[in-house]
Amino acid sequence: MSHDTSSGYLTLPHWDNGEGRIRFLYLAGSSSFKMYGNCSAEEMMVPLFLGADVFSKTDIRTENHPRYHAKFAKKGLATKLVFSSEFRFHGLRLPTASNSLWFYSIQGLFRVAFELYNKQEQLLVLEAFQELWKWRINDGPLNMCYDLTVQLDAPQPDDTVQMHKEMHHRRRSPKASGTHLDLTGAAEALDAVPERDTSPPDGTSTADHDYCSPADGDSATQTDHLCPIFQKLRSLDIVLQASKCDMGKEQQEAIVLLLDHVERYVRQGLDEGALADTVSGLLRTQGLGPGEGGLIYSSPLLCAIGSWLGRQFHAANACISRQVEGFKMQHIEHITDLPPAEELVEELFPEAMRVLLLNWMGLDEASALWKRQSEYPILLLILEFANHNLITGVAHVLYSSLICK
Repeated sequence: MSHDTSSGYLTLPHWDNGEGRIRFLYLAGSSSFKMYGNCSAEEMMVPLFLGADVFSKTDIRTENHPRYHAKFAKKGLATKLVFSSEFRFHGLRLPTASNSLWFYSIQGLFRVAFELYNKQEQLLVLEAFQELWKWRINDGPLNMCYDLTVQLDAPQPDDTVQMHKEMHHRRRSPKASGTHLDLTGAAEALDAVPERDTSPPDGTSTADHDYCSPADGDSATQTDHLCPIFQKLRSLDIVLQASKCDMGKEQQEAIVLLLDHVERYVRQGLDEGALADTVSGLLRTQGLGPGEGGLIYSSPLLCAIGSWLGRQFHAANACISRQVEGFKMQHIEHITDLPPAEELVEELFPEAMRVLLLNWMGLDEASALWKRQSEYPILLLILEFANHNLITGVAHVLYSSLICK
């Protein structure tokens, strides 16, 4: 098996698993890969197996493969490799605009085999790959996507045959490799790329895979909406590489918090609780920052939070008025014998208003009962005035007094 230099196409090496062949390559970094070489001498290279070949022994319909790939990618067992447009592969017809393929780690290969293969095929995988599995036992999870722009090796004929012989006879300790793939990754791509078998160009028994089928629409169009994300990640990688030595601890903590939330958002969708934790963490790490003349009260961040919060509370006026009017109708005959202020606040006003004022007044839910009981009438009065909804007799008297003045 050799590299076709005349056409500019690459031929992925393959691993014989008894009844078929699984094509593979080596991930050599966040943006580079190798196809040939002595992998026993290069422990930082992580072997990855072509997802289309891994799934060729399953009963899963080819149009559903991408959904399964994405599921395993969430567990760090698979990844989408996005290749530079200059790289094309024999037996793999890809749209030029996307040029991406799914690959599995050795752990992912075993997981697919034991979840989706029959017992005989599981045994063949175990016999063919157990030495490699032992060698890579400590590999960390894969990122969901790698943008590969560099091929590090210059492939030579028969390299793969020699490499396979070495791996087949190797007996290494399971602790030989402790590689952890903590590499720059992009967001998960969930596009459904259909596959179908065609005739292999080089006469091998490994099935070809056509990712250009129009059955579900142009796959390039399906991934176009992710291009701004990939571009932003590449830009961020460049900026971080240039400034990593000048970055303070607080700045690093803030960036990690934001990136953690982005990853969580991609994996799980919007989680308001997680977003709240992220914002709280940012406020703790960054502080409020100095305002004009060093005064914290003119902090731009504090002013922005106050402005946004005020608009949200103002927008709630109509809803609060309806609640108050309904409450008055229910208690029309007991208007002088209303429930305690704490109960009124909880029943009639948004929780966020109560939380803001309690903390502003130096109180919280853990404060002593007597302290809350003495302060809640004041808190209730503030909320009545701020929302233009008078409930208690005290509020009516004070409001009339203020109007007269």
